[in-house]
Amino acid sequence: MGASEKKMKEKILSAYYEAVLEHEMEPKSVYKFCKENKLQEADFYTHFASMEAIKETIFKGYFDNTYELISKAADFETATPKHKLLSFYYTFFEVLLLNRSYVLYTLKTQSPRMDQWVVLKGLRTVFKEFATTLIMEGNQNKRSSKFSQNSEKIFSEGAWIQLIFLIKFWLDDTSPGFEKTDVAIEKSVQTAFDLFDTTPLNSLLDFGKFLWKEKTSSY
Repeated sequence: MGASEKKMKEKILSAYYEAVLEHEMEPKSVYKFCKENKLQEADFYTHFASMEAIKETIFKGYFDNTYELISKAADFETATPKHKLLSFYYTFFEVLLLNRSYVLYTLKTQSPRMDQWVVLKGLRTVFKEFATTLIMEGNQNKRSSKFSQNSEKIFSEGAWIQLIFLIKFWLDDTSPGFEKTDVAIEKSVQTAFDLFDTTPLNSLLDFGKFLWKEKTSSY
């Protein structure tokens, strides 16, 4: 993508952000959106097939920004899969925090049910690819036979479910500095890697107690 095309794409995304946050509603149509923002429809369709595609791109962009940040760390390449996942989560939620108003509007105000989160399809694809890479690294580090290695498909899907849980938790978190989300990240990642290493009991109980405490304290 050339510089001018990249600039146009960023202009469209910026206009969309402003339209949603300023008017607290999504543009009714591509035509109206382009007219109000002095854009050519041809330029819009060069980069996006629909308004839904813009939302997918935005959430995928949160992943891209996160990965770019964590991959710049000096020890990233040599870090363990567990450390990489923790780094991803902590950084990802910092990125979301910078865009919390938009994320709240899109995921909580407009799409309260899990099955309505179609805007996360792009994020799902790239995150599962990232999780699969971590699982492959973990399997390579296992010294036992291939029969004790974990299914990349099953565990990458589990990691996606974990991310959805953490996003929902963060959306409802009212603790100072979102400290409860940090605890949820730590405990869920610990549980995930204990499951990966087939020693889950203690961490499952610990994580279960944390979830139960959070559930009962919300009523």
